Amino acid sequence: MSRTATPRILIVEDDREIAEVIRDNLLEEGCQADIAADGRAGLEAALHVPYDLLILDVMLPHQDGFTVCEALRREGRSLPILFLTARDGREDRVRGLEVGGDDYLPKPFHLRELLLRVRGLLQRGHGRHEAPTVHFGGNRVDLERCRAVAWNGTEYRLDRREVAVLETLLEHEGEVVDPQKILETVWRGDVLPSTRTVRRLVADLARRFEPDPEHPRHFHDLPGEGFLFTRQPRERS
Repeated sequence: MSRTATPRILIVEDDREIAEVIRDNLLEEGCQADIAADGRAGLEAALHVPYDLLILDVMLPHQDGFTVCEALRREGRSLPILFLTARDGREDRVRGLEVGGDDYLPKPFHLRELLLRVRGLLQRGHGRHEAPTVHFGGNRVDLERCRAVAWNGTEYRLDRREVAVLETLLEHEGEVVDPQKILETVWRGDVLPSTRTVRRLVADLARRFEPDPEHPRHFHDLPGEGFLFTRQPRERS
């Protein structure tokens, strides 16, 4: 939930009847809710209004939900995204999570389940607003705005997965974290990608924030063990 007392949610759904049923139930739950009928309108609204959550259909006119999600993450928008779709194949679910979605609910769905998932995503989003700016090795990362300035002055926009992985490593600073734990903490959906996805995200963070990624000072990938993050350079054995 955001700093405002009433969560504001955008529903991007081209089936008007479904969109209105979702909106009416969200209103009963004490939320504000807006509707956009196509991907282009949804993206425009999400870029200009500080929504707390996006409920996003995959099959949309003009731009599909995956494209909308990718565009928002490129722009540094960190609001939670719940995908809705009639396509329930494993590949589609994994793709939705990999492009930056937080959860995935196939149609037809029970409204109670939808509302429970919305509540959980709002609670997680609220916790993220309280996150501080992190400093290490000359890098500065604003976890709330998904923005960073690296040791060499380069500015980056991070996607939500990168921020969530970094937050998990920060919570366990100085400890070796198993890749499976990161998957379960960051994705939290019913379909998880492979641990290769975690390894790629950690490697991306190292490329941005390590002067020499081949000899890392902060992001350590320990074969057969997991990942270790340290703000202070780690002594080499």
